[in-house]
Amino acid sequence: MKQRLAEIDRVIARGPYSADWASLSNFRPPEWYRDAKFGIFIHWGVYSVPAYDCEWYPRNMYMPGSKAFEHHVQTYGPHKDFGYKDLVPLFRAEKFDPDAWAALFERAGARYVVPVAEHHDGFQMYKSDISHWNAFEMGPHRDVLGELKASCEARGLVLGASSHRVEHWFFMGHGREFDSDVKEPLRRGDLYWPAMPEGDFQDLYSEPMPSDEFMQDWLCRTCEIIDNYRPRILYFDWWIQHSAVKPWLKKLAAYYYNRAAEWGQEGLITYKHDAFLFGAAVPDVERGQFADVKPYVWQTDTAVALNSWCHTEGNVYRDAADLTRDLVDIVSKNGCLLLNVGPRADGTIPDEDAAILEKIGAWLAKNGEAIYGTRTWRKYGEGPTQIVEGQFADGIQKNFTSADFRFTTAGGALYAVALKPSADGRYCIRSLGEQDASKLANFHGIVRRVTALDGGADVPFTRDADGLHLNHATVGDMPVAFKIIVD
Repeated sequence: MKQRLAEIDRVIARGPYSADWASLSNFRPPEWYRDAKFGIFIHWGVYSVPAYDCEWYPRNMYMPGSKAFEHHVQTYGPHKDFGYKDLVPLFRAEKFDPDAWAALFERAGARYVVPVAEHHDGFQMYKSDISHWNAFEMGPHRDVLGELKASCEARGLVLGASSHRVEHWFFMGHGREFDSDVKEPLRRGDLYWPAMPEGDFQDLYSEPMPSDEFMQDWLCRTCEIIDNYRPRILYFDWWIQHSAVKPWLKKLAAYYYNRAAEWGQEGLITYKHDAFLFGAAVPDVERGQFADVKPYVWQTDTAVALNSWCHTEGNVYRDAADLTRDLVDIVSKNGCLLLNVGPRADGTIPDEDAAILEKIGAWLAKNGEAIYGTRTWRKYGEGPTQIVEGQFADGIQKNFTSADFRFTTAGGALYAVALKPSADGRYCIRSLGEQDASKLANFHGIVRRVTALDGGADVPFTRDADGLHLNHATVGDMPVAFKIIVD
């Protein structure tokens, strides 16, 4: 541990970034990320074995009265005889094929992939020298992160990594409250360590605060991922905002950005709430989005299932068309979408997850010109439907109409995407009508040509004070993208 910490200090000392906000605010989002727009998130681990409740099963199963607790007792027996650790040998991943995963993600139109390297449960999905509780030594006996890196990068997909380790401070703590297998002695490196009492998740000063020993372990684990797998993105869950984490967070960011500079790369960290000083990393909105365009790059992370990030037998899936509409809306507002799938414990991706990705990918194959490499226009869009801003709003049905448009620009063209196809094939883009621009910054350019990206056919149009009128019949429920050439 001391040698690792000393090396971390040496890397920080010799690099362009130091462990303070003034230095870290020199960060700039890489151009590849601004161009990518769409990535795949993967929640897969020991919690995929019960396939019940959600990825918080390891916490909830130790909470008497919860549905996960009752399920665990009925399925596996008393916790003192069969705890979470006893699920590890059942996590065999016997059908895990990283090449097949990468091929699916490529067909989906994703440009980056972010597997969960370690979730709150404390089981590492990669080869580690810090703890024996990892997928290389136990369960699948495979370096999942390493294999995914090779398969994804072979297809030109950028690999990232997600660490939810810091929440492990309290995640197994309820197991101490009754006769279970979570009991002393617990030492650093053990699966359940430290299993501390759980406080208010949004209290920045909740106690007991993470100890220096725990935070040193967190820092070393995260730097091990950085050094051994060189992720181009690091994703962190919400609890890194805790006051006790802040000094360590700055050290981690400086280390990561400096390592990336050594390798001739650009590091990227995404975060929630105000864990980082604004400008030192990319803000992320969990299961939600912004209502208006932002002058900074941001990200939404959401899932194909509403009820869980991991696979469960009762997953409630979202519609592919709705997710595609969200992608278009997010991109028009200067954001990127990180969309999660949850493989089964055996390593197969459920048909429902795969079908959603395939449908999104089919749309992007024809309409990706309006998404990849684009930038924002003078306004993000128009239409009657209002977005409910904020986290955990993905379950709210938006009910977009054919009058809801989103705009992007690239390569000298303007793109207008109708979020819902028109039943009669008629569209009116009000922002592109004949308007007075002598005082207000209304569009007052010349529309030369309009084409439909799906097929490339010219679209007949007229223009008056009400808007740009298009006539284009289409089939299905996916968004309709138009390319508009203006002077």
